[in-house]
Amino acid sequence: MKKKIFGVVTLCATLILGACGSGNEAGTDSTSTSNAAEESEGLVFPISTSNDDEPIDGGVLEVAVVMDTQFQGLFHTEFYQDAYDDHFMSPTHEPLFYYDSDFKIVDGGPADLVLDLDNNKATITLRDELKWADGEDVTAEDLIFSYEVIGHQDYTGIRYDNNFTNIIGMEEYHAGEAETISGITAISEKVIEIEYKEMHPGMMQSGGGVYGSALPKHTFEGIEVADMQSSDPVRKNPIGFGPYVMSNIVAGESVEYLPNEHYYGGKPSLEKVVFRAVPSASINEALNARQFDLVYQMPTDTYDSYSDTEGYEMLGRMQRAYTYIGFNLGVLGEDGSVEYDPNAKMANKSLRQAMGYAMDNNAIGERFYYGLRTRATTLISPVYGTLHDPSIAGYDYNMEKANQLLDDAGFIDVDGDGYREDPDGNPLVINFASMSGGETAQPLADYYIQQWQEIGLNVEYSTGRLIDFQAFYDKLKNDDPDIDVFQAAWSTGNDPSPTSLWGPNSAFNYTRYASEENTRLLAAIDSNDSFNEEKRKEAFDAWQVYAAEEAFAIPTLYRNEVLPISNRVTNFTWAYEVDHNPWGTIAVTAETR
Repeated sequence: MKKKIFGVVTLCATLILGACGSGNEAGTDSTSTSNAAEESEGLVFPISTSNDDEPIDGGVLEVAVVMDTQFQGLFHTEFYQDAYDDHFMSPTHEPLFYYDSDFKIVDGGPADLVLDLDNNKATITLRDELKWADGEDVTAEDLIFSYEVIGHQDYTGIRYDNNFTNIIGMEEYHAGEAETISGITAISEKVIEIEYKEMHPGMMQSGGGVYGSALPKHTFEGIEVADMQSSDPVRKNPIGFGPYVMSNIVAGESVEYLPNEHYYGGKPSLEKVVFRAVPSASINEALNARQFDLVYQMPTDTYDSYSDTEGYEMLGRMQRAYTYIGFNLGVLGEDGSVEYDPNAKMANKSLRQAMGYAMDNNAIGERFYYGLRTRATTLISPVYGTLHDPSIAGYDYNMEKANQLLDDAGFIDVDGDGYREDPDGNPLVINFASMSGGETAQPLADYYIQQWQEIGLNVEYSTGRLIDFQAFYDKLKNDDPDIDVFQAAWSTGNDPSPTSLWGPNSAFNYTRYASEENTRLLAAIDSNDSFNEEKRKEAFDAWQVYAAEEAFAIPTLYRNEVLPISNRVTNFTWAYEVDHNPWGTIAVTAETR
């Protein structure tokens, strides 16, 4: 076999630093499924503050959002477009629905949801005491107003999608053929009913089909929909029904917040909260100087440089994201459907599986990411609680098995040059694509090529080098024939259904893999039968087993994110599933850090 091409990144077996906690009831334990999965390996973090001292009355909490640009300042759910604005809205804007460790909607939040499967209807009921931060009641009109804004033909945001067109009358309203949305009705001042064309199990999920926000109609009086995104109620004086209200916005730089005296959960204890945008190059220095109580978007590839910063503890949780190795197996047809090619270069399942077993992703997580990323086993992340199947081993590091798979499948080095030919005896050159960016991109990609060459596969960079982000995804979208294998990643959101990523009509299915069985198993996940929790779990498990066996995409790494928080902060949890808004309870136990 060929020599290693990048000996510096040769990886030994990783040290298992701890086992991650298993799932618990919402908000009851610091090692919930929001932290990491039971069978995952890597660092273990608390999900909630450990400080149990008595909170003081008042105090100013200072928060950093690490970003190397200015925030856009689109401060309503209907208009924001990135995670930065989302962080700045977290003290002021709440979603309508709470959810459990599977991201399934539960009662108890600002609103409750009831699905009527027989009649294709959803009923949303607001809390009686729910008020906007200016004291006005949150009403059915505000719920309907959010649908009318998003569905309007002059709407400038990004929320209008098939979840909205699934509502009876929405398309007619969007086209300007109707003044109202016929499928949405106000039953009372606090209740609306929505009629859908069809129901699916994703509607049980947060963000999975039933829109989870409201818009204060009275603050937009006289403002045309086309002008709303740039208006004062969005950019200068937005209000929500969360624990705090934005009191001073310095565009692109900072936001100050005061307690919302009308908050349904009771007036918060802090005197004031301040959020600031902070460049990544200076956040470590700021932590060492104890300038902030809490830091969002902390870089994970420099974790070792701040992990022991005095005066802070590190909260952590698993992200709704994973990295994967994908194989080019076809094209996307003109009609938007996937056209799988059984004669594609990577169509041999044993070849794909062998490449999976040649990767030591446990070691990669430890050496490249300090244990903040861990070996992935299925295409359904453990962050989705019981819907992830922990019994699937995935592709653990096994060079002997990788070589045996290739031998048995007829990939043999015929001419003695150290590289295997294909089963027909033809030369086999595999073109690999990966993105540039960050300190780990090049050595990680080099490592994968090194390992594949170790099992006799002639793998080369498809362009001779790494590819920048935009060009990389343009190539995947356009089925670049010079790419046989690629490394990519997904942010998966709250709805765990894999159909939008791996389905037969998904443009995001960049592997272009399709089969009757894959389509059948995905349809079972999204079928009405899967409104039954047991059936849904069975459907998710069956697809994960199938996807692992077919190896059209091999998940490589699950990701954790870190939240540095001052030792003086108390009563804060970073869990996804909570029975309260953490910004309503957060407090400090000392005047200064």
